[in-house]
Amino acid sequence: MVEKVVKVPSPAPICSNGLVTTFLAARRGGMCRAVRGNARGFTLLEMMVVLVLLTIIMAAALPILLGDGPSDSEMRSAARQLAAAARHARSEAVAQRRETLLVLDLENRRFKIDEDPREYQLSEAIVLTLFTAQTDQVSDTIGSIRFFPDGGSNGGRITVGAGESSDHKYEVDVDWLTGRVAILE
Repeated sequence: MVEKVVKVPSPAPICSNGLVTTFLAARRGGMCRAVRGNARGFTLLEMMVVLVLLTIIMAAALPILLGDGPSDSEMRSAARQLAAAARHARSEAVAQRRETLLVLDLENRRFKIDEDPREYQLSEAIVLTLFTAQTDQVSDTIGSIRFFPDGGSNGGRITVGAGESSDHKYEVDVDWLTGRVAILE
């Protein structure tokens, strides 16, 4: 019986600094060095950075691409229109020396100033809510904010938003004592 001896090369030795030497360099007493050449790939850290960046980009782009609800500029514009109408109603009350109402139709997203026949329409995507005195609520969907001849008001707050599920909104606040109108974000 003939026995055949097979020599199996030993695995590449690991240097004290943790680098793997090539087999030939170890045999010749060469220095430890990292194996380069065709080694390709990404580190886990690089992959995580790419995934985080993609997540941020998608989070910013998805609402724009889907187009659900109003944009921030539409909501800001509606809040400014309502604030301007409230200021105009206040100045009318002072100039005419009579009570003046800013009337809001929440369901149809329209508003008007008391005796002015013009009605102003807001975007269909905007959701309005009104907090005012109970005496100035005509129904669940129609209400008003009253301005007095001395510049004061019954006070109130109009919220301009994208719906109940949205956190971002603008509030048009009317001070009850001074009638001052401010937009709160």
